[in-house]
Amino acid sequence: MTILQAIVLLLVAAAGTGVVVTRDPLNQAVGVSFFGLLLAILFLVFQAPDVSLSAIVVGALALPLMLLLALAKIRGGAE
Repeated sequence: MTILQAIVLLLVAAAGTGVVVTRDPLNQAVGVSFFGLLLAILFLVFQAPDVSLSAIVVGALALPLMLLLALAKIRGGAE
């Protein structure tokens, strides 16, 4: 394992922990987006570019967008 791989693994672990300990749903959605981007970088470092492209679309774009839309719908209905 190279130094770059170890650094990226530590960053992914720290970002995952950060998402778990965050209590505000809006901040969690932003954290999940950052976590998805770090996972895409991790897959790229481990030489899996096809998985990295999929992770960018799903983890960094689609999932946080769905979470933000759901939060907007929930918060809009509570007023």
